[in-house]
Amino acid sequence: MKKIKTIYLDHQATTPVDESVLQKMMPYFGEKFGNPHSVDHAIGWQSSRAVADSAAQIAALIGADADEIIFTSGATEANNLALLGLLGRRSDRRRNRILISAIEHKSVLATADVLKDRLGCQIENVPVDRQGRVSISAFESALDDTVFAVSIMAVNNEIGTIQDIRSLSKATREVGALFHSDAAQAPLAIDISSLAQGADLVSLSGHKMHGPPGIGALYVRRALQEWIEPLIHGGGQQNGLRSGTMPLPLCVGMGAAAEILRGDRMHEVRAALRHRRDRFVEQLHTLPWAITVNGPAPEQRHPGNANVCFHGFSAHDILNALQPTLAASTGSACTSGIPAPSHVLRAIGLSGDDAEASIRFSFGFTTRDEDIDAAIDLIADTLGRLAQTTVARSA
Repeated sequence: MKKIKTIYLDHQATTPVDESVLQKMMPYFGEKFGNPHSVDHAIGWQSSRAVADSAAQIAALIGADADEIIFTSGATEANNLALLGLLGRRSDRRRNRILISAIEHKSVLATADVLKDRLGCQIENVPVDRQGRVSISAFESALDDTVFAVSIMAVNNEIGTIQDIRSLSKATREVGALFHSDAAQAPLAIDISSLAQGADLVSLSGHKMHGPPGIGALYVRRALQEWIEPLIHGGGQQNGLRSGTMPLPLCVGMGAAAEILRGDRMHEVRAALRHRRDRFVEQLHTLPWAITVNGPAPEQRHPGNANVCFHGFSAHDILNALQPTLAASTGSACTSGIPAPSHVLRAIGLSGDDAEASIRFSFGFTTRDEDIDAAIDLIADTLGRLAQTTVARSA
């Protein structure tokens, strides 16, 4: 049986582990297997140094110091630790408001619900415009000395909107509140080398940046670390903020991926990614069906993101008909199984029908021009077959 090649256009769901990253990880599954918390022998010391080096690589990616990096199982845990951890030791009860954008990842929205239900916090969703951008003026009007913390993602996972984190964090700090940013989607999209200068906490994910799955990190500003209530208790590892033995190979892999993203060629790599995304959208517009690209203009979004509404079609029907030849998604992979239109698309003003007709195509560093051309042919054929089926049913 001939194996069918799948064109992978779902890089915002997960990225393949870079080959050089995998090679750097491999020794730590074998001869360099030591527990990084074993302090009484050389093998443990070697492993501890490897974790420290990885933390330094991740810290350099965002402009932080190594001791400000806390390894987690992923960005979801990092988001939970950032928000639940902060509120767990809150001393000023007058500051009871938490501001989050209306298009945050579910791990932030769900954590906010916990803060509301368990700790009595007042959660306020900051609206966005049709491009998914938080209005600076509306945001500033919501800020006062009753706000404890703000959480706004750097780059949206569904429509690719790049937020003005510098301005948002500056306004937040001016009223004495703390600023957290879910930056899981940011490393491939933009230069984040100064992100830690404006944010108090930053969440990252290994498998969104060509590192391994199962590993993430939370940057916690050094002066803030004593404020954080840990979610996981045990041996007091990682400054007492996240107990448990760190997964040595995964830490090494995430550090290696961070090092790649700090490379001198990243500007060129992102430009190539943007070119392929634009090539894909341009070719979609030549097809005889109405489409709209949801979200911001090309230069204001993740260079690999195209969220497309196929008017009059069902996104699920399109994706099902494309299997197994093309992989894309209707939105965040982390909300799989939830039968509801994307909250991100509804927040930017789409109707329920248009939200359910929208597909996120996300391109990666391994996407080639021939993949784009083949994907367009597959989509054109699929839409033609679905349109004929609709006509036949109505006849």
